Amino acid sequence: MNADLVEKVIGAIYEVSNVLGSGFLEKVYEKALLRELSLRGIKAKTQVRFAIAYKGQGVGEYVADLLVEDELVVELKCVDQFCNEHMAQCINYLKVSGKKIALLANYQKPKVQLKRIVNNF
Repeated sequence: MNADLVEKVIGAIYEVSNVLGSGFLEKVYEKALLRELSLRGIKAKTQVRFAIAYKGQGVGEYVADLLVEDELVVELKCVDQFCNEHMAQCINYLKVSGKKIALLANYQKPKVQLKRIVNNF
């Protein structure tokens, strides 16, 4: 994982927070972050689907808010505070995608809250 990419994405997350502030729906922040990443020359896709298999058979899927440069999972929230389910969601994204790092961002507060989740496999 490119540590420089993580720092660039964190910078973009803060920029979106600084420009929009709090109080919008998740989808607004998702679209704004996609735009900000694009302006910075960083490729990202939204609503990326990851298949979940059980003993060789598909049993469902997870949909991540953003996948940046096919390396970094970004999950956006607009909640009062992070809870264990949000962390578990990111860990599961990492498990099913094989990716190493996820960023969890909460835009509900005046200053965006961030957590970095690392998959130690």
